[in-house]
Amino acid sequence: MENKTKVTAEDNKQVILIFRHFDLPVNLLYKAYTEAELVEQWMGNKVLKLDNKSHGSYLFETKDAQGNVLFRANGTIHKVVENQTIIRTFEMENSPFPVQLEYLDFEPIDEDTSKLAIKIVFKSIEDRDNMLKLPFAQGINMAHNKLQKFINTLK
Repeated sequence: MENKTKVTAEDNKQVILIFRHFDLPVNLLYKAYTEAELVEQWMGNKVLKLDNKSHGSYLFETKDAQGNVLFRANGTIHKVVENQTIIRTFEMENSPFPVQLEYLDFEPIDEDTSKLAIKIVFKSIEDRDNMLKLPFAQGINMAHNKLQKFINTLK
């Protein structure tokens, strides 16, 4: 099965580019990234904080049944333009990866479809390459598939 989310990384650059077309209007796609209860549904993380505004921040977490933290990520939201752009940092706690800079651009294609373009900038080419050694592309594709399916139920 082909991944609908396209992940590309040019050699000798510190960047990963991610592109996905959604059968969703741009305002619903944007809400999926900015409303805590929606983020929790498709990401599968508990949203502990989501102050989605310029100079805001966020904190996501996943625990196992015993209450042990399996995943924790946080960041600062630098700029938000509703239905257009989010610029933020992303840090996975307790991981070897340094903070990343993310540019999320939301673009309407027509009334019912939209495009998401994400540019992730890493501290080094080595950090970027180490991220690509993980099942990163499959994971983001699965998450985006879940986003599409879940948000379709809200239409």
